[in-house]
Amino acid sequence: MADSCAQILLGSGLTVLSHPLMYIKVLIQVGHEPLPPTLGTNLFGRQVYQLPGLFAYAKHIIKIDGRAGLFKGLVPRLCAGTIGTVVHGQVVQKCQDQGIPQILSSQPKALEGSLQHVVNETTKEMIARSCATIVTHPFHVLTLRCMVQFIGRETKYSGVFDSIITVYREEGIMGFFAGLIPRLLGDVLSLWICNLLAHLINTYAIDDSMSHAGEVRSCSQAGSGFFASMLTYPFVLVSNLMAVNNCGLAGGLPPYASVYPTWVDCWRHLSREGNMCRGNSLFFRKLPAGKMYAVGQKRFF
Repeated sequence: MADSCAQILLGSGLTVLSHPLMYIKVLIQVGHEPLPPTLGTNLFGRQVYQLPGLFAYAKHIIKIDGRAGLFKGLVPRLCAGTIGTVVHGQVVQKCQDQGIPQILSSQPKALEGSLQHVVNETTKEMIARSCATIVTHPFHVLTLRCMVQFIGRETKYSGVFDSIITVYREEGIMGFFAGLIPRLLGDVLSLWICNLLAHLINTYAIDDSMSHAGEVRSCSQAGSGFFASMLTYPFVLVSNLMAVNNCGLAGGLPPYASVYPTWVDCWRHLSREGNMCRGNSLFFRKLPAGKMYAVGQKRFF
């Protein structure tokens, strides 16, 4: 119980600190560009048109809504984090008590560090994460919609309970799970890529006789996680776009987004437009090739 409370407190603190970054990232993912590009230089000294980065975007939001405006959608996100931590811990404990499917062998105990052990532990983590994601996704949807209201200056989603009623009245139960499938797929793929890649590196590239082998293995795990997150970023983008698509907000309707029947249609449209990586960086944002900036619409076309 004490460990769970500590995890919740730590997670809540990190959520509060990182919330402005997520807020700005979501607005960029939707396609909202309130500031025109400026002429700058890249690392090689060449002049290029650059888009406003994190700090310029944050200053723009503060200018309009004040510093408190950087924390729109924080309450439902804190709810999602708290509930997700509890659900994840409970599912992990249940898997440990009852055992999990032995994927590669029928042996009850796999040697730590072996491929069987990695697969079994990853399977357990996958089940726990998936359960937590499914349970907390409605709050994730509310978080995104509270953020996207900045574009059209709407107040449709103003509180957690009022927002829940609004979503249920307009879209039914399924409205709370908009964008869930690509989010689940991205989480699962990222987890497996990270753990299997780290296992391959630790097994075949790192020798126990090396100095600081433990630290090197930790770095390989972190590097594998970063690589996996970059590889599966399109799933995150599509999930966030589908969560706000056609929900009555300006950020989920044309001209910012088409009305997509399914997340596959959204994926195909982004792929055709060359926007599968939109929002993956908050610094050194280069003007997209072949795009024109529309001052009145505050977006590219």
